[in-house]
Amino acid sequence: MNAWDTESSCLAVHDVRDFIRLPIPARDVLLSPWLESAALAMIYAARGVGKTHFAMHIAQALATGGRFLQWQAAKPVPVLYVDGEMPAPDMQARWRALFDADGEPESGMLRVVSRDVQPFMDMPNLAEAEGQKAISDKVGDARVIILDNLSSLIHGAKENEAEGWEPVGQWAIRQRAQGRSLIFIHHAGKGGGQRGTSKREDLLDVVIKLQRPADYMPEQGARFSVHFEKARSLYGNAVAPFEAQLTAGEDERMQWVVSEAEDHSQLLGLKAQGLTLRKIGEVMGCDAATVKRRLDKLKDAA
Repeated sequence: MNAWDTESSCLAVHDVRDFIRLPIPARDVLLSPWLESAALAMIYAARGVGKTHFAMHIAQALATGGRFLQWQAAKPVPVLYVDGEMPAPDMQARWRALFDADGEPESGMLRVVSRDVQPFMDMPNLAEAEGQKAISDKVGDARVIILDNLSSLIHGAKENEAEGWEPVGQWAIRQRAQGRSLIFIHHAGKGGGQRGTSKREDLLDVVIKLQRPADYMPEQGARFSVHFEKARSLYGNAVAPFEAQLTAGEDERMQWVVSEAEDHSQLLGLKAQGLTLRKIGEVMGCDAATVKRRLDKLKDAA
């Protein structure tokens, strides 16, 4: 029997005048301005850019009601951080350094699932119902679930095919329907966009890309520009790109330095129009060699 054949499982249809009067809770802003309750978000970057540092600091800000970069948590909310890749000793060291800098959350506000300390099994596979249930059963009162990263938590599904994402997306929707927010951490592909099917982005409220600046040097560590590629209901300064760098302060504690990101939109826009290097230089007030150098740097940083 089809699930929709029974009276108790029939599809709910409302007159729109009744629908707008349903007692549906308004969404809370958890990390202002971009992360709301019952939201789905993705943060992606190339390997080694610093996305796990970024995600851990988001978790810390949410769990403590604190601040991260330009974003402020309204109040502490419980967080579940699922890490499927990093060695446990490295993860321990990062949490310790983070707490030394920003303080520890209250007991139970930030819980961690780590691959290396699973006693009887590997990490749950989000592409399968059993793996989804394993994580769902441990969510508890968490209002935000951070999944770091998709490639390590999805096995057997083809990243480039939309069908491989379908069961994960449906699980995420069920979590959202229960008022939880999910943040997926993901890798960038060779072309610079998020790796695999673009169908992932259809469900998402927010997509953030971390990208190394054109003048990045390896000794600078976690330094990147932050770009909102998708952000429903946000515009202007709330989604303007900016640059962030993780540094050691005078007391050797971690701190983030935020600065204005270089805007390449004009350069890339002119290139997309098919203009020659010389013509782009004329528009931007520089020579063709400078245009080529800037484009090459952007290509290398992608």
